[in-house]
Amino acid sequence: MTAPPVALRLKGRDSCLDLRLPVLMGILNVTPDSFSDGGRFIESENAVRHGLTLFAEGADLLDIGGESTRPGAPAISADEELSRVIPVIEALRRETDRPLSIDTTKAVVAREAVAAGVNFINDISGLTFDSDMARVAAESGAGLFLMHTRGRPEVMQQDTRYGQLVDEVLAALQESLATALAAGIELECLAVDPGIGFGKSPQGNLELLHHLEDLHQLGCPILLGTSRKSFIGKILQQDDPGRRLAGTLATIALGVQQRVQLFRVHDVRPAREAALVAWSIREQQFP
Repeated sequence: MTAPPVALRLKGRDSCLDLRLPVLMGILNVTPDSFSDGGRFIESENAVRHGLTLFAEGADLLDIGGESTRPGAPAISADEELSRVIPVIEALRRETDRPLSIDTTKAVVAREAVAAGVNFINDISGLTFDSDMARVAAESGAGLFLMHTRGRPEVMQQDTRYGQLVDEVLAALQESLATALAAGIELECLAVDPGIGFGKSPQGNLELLHHLEDLHQLGCPILLGTSRKSFIGKILQQDDPGRRLAGTLATIALGVQQRVQLFRVHDVRPAREAALVAWSIREQQFP
């Protein structure tokens, strides 16, 4: 069977990501309680400095989040989320014109973040938590990452049983894409994320990673977020998220082999190196 074609670009507001080589999305958590780096960048000045460092290390875009989505994380208000992310977005915009993404499930946060200068919206709910998100994304012209999850972060790990996991994830992502397209968002502005660690068991994560190439049938780019996650810790018997780099790099290399185009990571420089080597082997050429 001939493999389905993969997208070569992803459009955002006033920007476009070239997907011919692996694209690295640097994680910038402006939160006190994220699972790996919570509290490190809660101060705007520290967050901006770290964001610029991630760009210097080779990030193609930054994903800025003001609400933790780790399993069990409590929800916060839109006002609190905005107070964390908008000063960082505005400060980064004074320093760089590189692409920025807002990691949020709230339409009001997405709207204000785009007004402040972000180019992409990363919605971990796949447009299922806020009924206004599709309209806001369409009106903004921002690119949109649609992730699969089942349940909000505070409850998503309470039931990780599926009948046919890969098929159910594909069906849910297809529904999210249909919602986006019906709202008037162009297909070339959309990417999908299988949601590793979101409403899945460790075994389920392994199954999804084994079948990443199946996601290409959806017809848009794939974003993969495995960085430092707990299933890697389970494999390596490593409780410290900061010591899961080698495991993370293995998942990136395997993702590249399955033609995944975008990777959401904490450790940009080593992730870029691993992705480029894997790409060169896959393509049998130098980047």
